[in-house]
Amino acid sequence: MHLENLGVLCPTRNISLPEAFSGTQNVSSPLKEEAWRVNVRIQGCDLSHGYLCGTMEALNVPMADTPVVTFWEGEIVDTKNYTFFTNKWKATSEVDIEHWSKFPSFSPLLVEVDGGKSLDLSNYQYIFMRWKEQYFVNVGADCGLTIAGFYYVCFSCVDGSINGYYYDPNSSPFQKLELKTTNEGRTGFSFSSYELQ
Repeated sequence: MHLENLGVLCPTRNISLPEAFSGTQNVSSPLKEEAWRVNVRIQGCDLSHGYLCGTMEALNVPMADTPVVTFWEGEIVDTKNYTFFTNKWKATSEVDIEHWSKFPSFSPLLVEVDGGKSLDLSNYQYIFMRWKEQYFVNVGADCGLTIAGFYYVCFSCVDGSINGYYYDPNSSPFQKLELKTTNEGRTGFSFSSYELQ
């Protein structure tokens, strides 16, 4: 599969999605306050199919001796390929609305009936996505972490930030992901083409 440049993903701001992000994921439970440092790298994108992929590195994970890296695949909610309704991964439309509603940028959108199929998001200042971790890159599945769930994600074209919420019915609810672009010494928001074999 050939993965293209993201091009101009934020049409009203004339910028593309950055390649690298850094921040935290709050994994607190009622019994314990806890947050992990997280790095995310977007490896590629196929806009015509609403697809992107990348890696997520969780640092300072208590049960791991090393940072834990996962590979994820994502769906861009473009109302052509994907709507706001997940229809898989144990997520009902009620769960979807509950999670998307955590994003203030979601509140003006009317999606309850058709998942947003009738919306035109092409000039919207926010890009909504789902990220599903597929496998562990550097540790075994017995590392004590789960990748059974997925992330509801919102990228801001205004400031380049990403916010997200992890959903897994067997994990602490509403684990919040907060990321800022790192650009790693680059100016602008773009990245190269990748070829996955």
